[in-house]
Amino acid sequence: MTFSETPDFAAARGMMVDSQVRPNKVTNARVIAAMRALPREMFLPPSLQARAYADDNVPLAHGRVLPAPMVIARMVQFTLLEGGTNILVVGAGTGYGAAVLAACGTKVTAVEDDADLLAIARPAWAAYAPGVTLFEGPIAAGAPTGAPYDGLFVEGAVHTLPQTLVDQLAPGGLVVMVRCEAGLRMGQAVIGRKAPGGMSFVPVFDYALPPLPALRPAPEFVF
Repeated sequence: MTFSETPDFAAARGMMVDSQVRPNKVTNARVIAAMRALPREMFLPPSLQARAYADDNVPLAHGRVLPAPMVIARMVQFTLLEGGTNILVVGAGTGYGAAVLAACGTKVTAVEDDADLLAIARPAWAAYAPGVTLFEGPIAAGAPTGAPYDGLFVEGAVHTLPQTLVDQLAPGGLVVMVRCEAGLRMGQAVIGRKAPGGMSFVPVFDYALPPLPALRPAPEFVF
Protein backbone atom coordinates (compact mmCIF):
# COMPACT_ATOMS: atom_id res chain seq x y z
CA MET A 1 0.00 0.00 0.00
CA THR A 2 1.60 3.28 -1.11
CA PHE A 3 0.32 6.84 -1.50
CA SER A 4 1.93 9.89 -3.10
CA GLU A 5 2.52 12.59 -0.49
CA THR A 6 4.73 15.35 0.84
CA PRO A 7 8.16 13.82 1.58
CA ASP A 8 8.40 15.54 4.98
CA PHE A 9 5.23 13.80 6.15
CA ALA A 10 6.52 10.47 4.87
CA ALA A 11 9.73 10.88 6.86
CA ALA A 12 7.80 11.92 9.96
CA ARG A 13 5.60 8.86 9.62
CA GLY A 14 8.58 6.56 9.49
CA MET A 15 10.01 8.20 12.60
CA MET A 16 6.63 7.87 14.33
CA VAL A 17 6.55 4.13 13.74
CA ASP A 18 10.20 3.55 14.68
CA SER A 19 10.37 5.85 17.72
CA GLN A 20 6.82 5.80 19.11
CA VAL A 21 4.95 2.71 17.91
CA ARG A 22 7.46 -0.14 17.80
CA PRO A 23 9.20 0.72 21.11
CA ASN A 24 5.81 0.60 22.86
CA LYS A 25 5.19 -3.16 22.53
CA VAL A 26 3.55 -2.96 19.09
CA THR A 27 4.79 -6.00 17.16
CA ASN A 28 1.84 -6.88 14.93
CA ALA A 29 3.05 -6.62 11.32
CA ARG A 30 -0.35 -5.50 10.04
CA VAL A 31 -0.55 -2.63 12.52
CA ILE A 32 2.98 -1.47 11.75
CA ALA A 33 2.38 -1.65 7.98
CA ALA A 34 -0.91 0.24 8.26
CA MET A 35 0.63 3.02 10.31
CA ARG A 36 3.58 3.31 7.92
CA ALA A 37 1.21 3.63 4.96
CA LEU A 38 -1.73 5.73 6.12
CA PRO A 39 -1.18 9.51 5.95
CA ARG A 40 -2.27 10.49 9.45
CA GLU A 41 -2.11 14.16 8.49
CA MET A 42 -5.06 13.69 6.12
CA PHE A 43 -7.24 12.85 9.10
CA LEU A 44 -6.65 16.32 10.57
CA PRO A 45 -7.70 19.82 9.50
CA PRO A 46 -4.97 21.66 7.55
CA SER A 47 -4.17 23.89 10.53
CA LEU A 48 -3.22 20.84 12.64
CA GLN A 49 -1.48 18.65 10.07
CA ALA A 50 1.97 19.70 11.29
CA ARG A 51 1.11 17.96 14.60
CA ALA A 52 0.04 14.70 12.98
CA TYR A 53 3.11 12.69 14.06
CA ALA A 54 3.70 14.20 17.50
CA ASP A 55 3.78 11.80 20.44
CA ASP A 56 0.60 13.24 21.93
CA ASN A 57 -3.13 13.59 21.48
CA VAL A 58 -4.08 16.20 18.87
CA PRO A 59 -6.96 18.43 20.06
CA LEU A 60 -9.92 18.66 17.71
CA ALA A 61 -13.20 20.56 17.80
CA HIS A 62 -15.79 20.21 20.56
CA GLY A 63 -13.55 18.63 23.18
CA ARG A 64 -12.46 15.73 20.99
CA VAL A 65 -8.94 14.54 20.19
CA LEU A 66 -7.09 12.35 17.74
CA PRO A 67 -5.37 9.92 20.16
CA ALA A 68 -1.59 9.68 20.09
CA PRO A 69 -0.12 7.23 17.57
CA MET A 70 1.07 4.83 20.26
CA VAL A 71 -2.40 4.65 21.80
CA ILE A 72 -4.10 3.91 18.47
CA ALA A 73 -1.48 1.31 17.62
CA ARG A 74 -1.69 -0.56 20.92
CA MET A 75 -5.48 -0.51 20.97
CA VAL A 76 -5.67 -1.80 17.40
CA GLN A 77 -3.15 -4.52 18.24
CA PHE A 78 -5.24 -5.67 21.21
CA THR A 79 -8.29 -5.79 18.96
CA LEU A 80 -6.49 -7.91 16.35
CA LEU A 81 -4.94 -10.26 18.92
CA GLU A 82 -8.41 -11.29 20.01
CA GLY A 83 -9.36 -12.23 16.48
CA GLY A 84 -12.09 -9.64 15.91
CA THR A 85 -13.08 -9.23 12.26
CA ASN A 86 -16.31 -7.18 12.50
CA ILE A 87 -15.55 -4.07 14.55
CA LEU A 88 -17.65 -1.08 15.57
CA VAL A 89 -15.59 2.08 16.11
CA VAL A 90 -17.42 4.18 18.70
CA GLY A 91 -16.80 7.90 18.37
CA ALA A 92 -14.79 7.61 15.17
CA GLY A 93 -13.95 11.33 15.08
CA THR A 94 -11.91 12.22 12.01
CA GLY A 95 -11.59 8.56 11.08
CA TYR A 96 -7.96 7.59 11.62
CA GLY A 97 -8.52 4.72 14.05
CA ALA A 98 -11.19 3.22 11.79
CA ALA A 99 -8.83 3.53 8.81
CA VAL A 100 -6.01 1.73 10.65
CA LEU A 101 -8.36 -1.12 11.58
CA ALA A 102 -9.61 -1.37 7.99
CA ALA A 103 -6.03 -1.40 6.66
CA CYS A 104 -5.39 -4.35 8.97
CA GLY A 105 -8.09 -6.35 7.23
CA THR A 106 -11.08 -5.95 9.54
CA LYS A 107 -14.64 -5.10 8.57
CA VAL A 108 -15.23 -1.67 10.13
CA THR A 109 -18.40 0.22 10.95
CA ALA A 110 -17.87 3.70 12.41
CA VAL A 111 -20.43 5.64 14.42
CA GLU A 112 -20.05 9.41 14.81
CA ASP A 113 -22.42 12.33 15.34
CA ASP A 114 -20.14 15.36 14.97
CA ALA A 115 -20.59 16.96 11.55
CA ASP A 116 -17.34 18.95 11.77
CA LEU A 117 -15.27 15.84 12.42
CA LEU A 118 -17.09 13.88 9.73
CA ALA A 119 -16.28 16.62 7.22
CA ILE A 120 -12.66 15.51 7.64
CA ALA A 121 -13.33 11.78 7.96
CA ARG A 122 -15.44 11.33 4.84
CA PRO A 123 -12.88 12.42 2.21
CA ALA A 124 -10.08 10.70 4.12
CA TRP A 125 -11.99 7.41 4.18
CA ALA A 126 -12.92 7.79 0.51
CA ALA A 127 -9.24 8.12 -0.38
CA TYR A 128 -7.57 5.71 2.06
CA ALA A 129 -10.20 3.44 3.66
CA PRO A 130 -13.18 3.12 1.32
CA GLY A 131 -14.34 -0.06 3.03
CA VAL A 132 -15.33 1.76 6.24
CA THR A 133 -19.10 1.95 6.70
CA LEU A 134 -20.29 5.16 8.38
CA PHE A 135 -23.32 5.18 10.67
CA GLU A 136 -24.02 8.84 11.37
CA GLY A 137 -26.02 9.35 14.53
CA PRO A 138 -25.86 9.42 18.33
CA ILE A 139 -22.71 7.68 19.52
CA ALA A 140 -24.44 6.00 22.46
CA ALA A 141 -26.92 4.36 20.07
CA GLY A 142 -24.16 2.57 18.16
CA ALA A 143 -24.97 1.05 14.79
CA PRO A 144 -27.53 -1.69 15.43
CA THR A 145 -28.07 -2.58 11.78
CA GLY A 146 -24.55 -4.01 11.62
CA ALA A 147 -24.74 -5.93 14.90
CA PRO A 148 -23.64 -8.22 16.36
CA TYR A 149 -20.03 -7.05 16.39
CA ASP A 150 -16.97 -9.05 17.38
CA GLY A 151 -15.55 -5.96 19.05
CA LEU A 152 -16.02 -2.33 20.04
CA PHE A 153 -13.11 0.07 19.58
CA VAL A 154 -13.83 3.26 21.54
CA GLU A 155 -11.93 6.41 20.48
CA GLY A 156 -12.17 8.44 23.66
CA ALA A 157 -12.29 7.78 27.37
CA VAL A 158 -15.53 6.60 28.95
CA HIS A 159 -16.63 6.08 32.54
CA THR A 160 -19.32 3.50 31.86
CA LEU A 161 -20.10 1.86 28.54
CA PRO A 162 -23.80 2.33 27.65
CA GLN A 163 -25.85 -0.88 27.67
CA THR A 164 -27.03 -0.05 24.14
CA LEU A 165 -23.46 -0.62 22.95
CA VAL A 166 -22.90 -3.73 25.06
CA ASP A 167 -26.08 -5.21 23.56
CA GLN A 168 -24.57 -4.87 20.06
CA LEU A 169 -21.63 -7.14 20.97
CA ALA A 170 -21.72 -10.81 20.08
CA PRO A 171 -21.41 -13.26 23.00
CA GLY A 172 -17.77 -13.23 24.05
CA GLY A 173 -17.28 -9.96 22.15
CA LEU A 174 -14.41 -7.65 22.94
CA VAL A 175 -14.23 -4.00 24.04
CA VAL A 176 -11.00 -1.99 23.76
CA MET A 177 -11.26 1.44 25.34
CA VAL A 178 -9.78 3.89 27.83
CA ARG A 179 -11.71 3.99 31.09
CA CYS A 180 -11.73 7.22 33.12
CA GLU A 181 -12.81 7.90 36.67
CA ALA A 182 -14.45 11.13 37.80
CA GLY A 183 -11.92 13.59 39.18
CA LEU A 184 -8.86 11.66 37.98
CA ARG A 185 -6.67 12.94 35.16
CA MET A 186 -5.11 9.57 34.33
CA GLY A 187 -7.19 6.79 32.81
CA GLN A 188 -6.54 3.16 31.94
CA ALA A 189 -6.73 1.41 28.62
CA VAL A 190 -8.70 -1.76 29.25
CA ILE A 191 -9.76 -4.88 27.40
CA GLY A 192 -13.30 -6.01 28.17
CA ARG A 193 -15.09 -9.24 27.40
CA LYS A 194 -18.85 -9.80 27.19
CA ALA A 195 -19.80 -12.75 29.35
CA PRO A 196 -23.20 -14.11 30.50
CA GLY A 197 -22.80 -12.27 33.79
CA GLY A 198 -21.90 -8.93 32.19
CA MET A 199 -18.70 -7.19 31.14
CA SER A 200 -15.35 -7.94 32.75
CA PHE A 201 -12.33 -5.67 32.18
CA VAL A 202 -8.56 -6.09 32.46
CA PRO A 203 -6.29 -2.99 32.55
CA VAL A 204 -3.42 -3.01 30.05
CA PHE A 205 -1.74 0.41 30.33
CA ASP A 206 -2.29 3.85 31.84
CA TYR A 207 -3.15 6.79 29.61
CA ALA A 208 -4.81 10.20 29.92
CA LEU A 209 -7.42 10.54 27.19
CA PRO A 210 -10.24 13.11 27.29
CA PRO A 211 -13.71 11.59 27.76
CA LEU A 212 -16.10 11.30 24.86
CA PRO A 213 -18.58 14.14 25.51
CA ALA A 214 -21.50 12.11 24.17
CA LEU A 215 -20.82 9.32 26.69
CA ARG A 216 -20.30 11.45 29.80
CA PRO A 217 -22.56 10.29 32.65
CA ALA A 218 -25.43 12.59 33.46
CA PRO A 219 -24.63 14.88 36.42
CA GLU A 220 -26.17 13.76 39.66
CA PHE A 221 -28.59 16.07 41.41
CA VAL A 222 -27.19 17.39 44.69
CA PHE A 223 -29.35 19.00 47.37
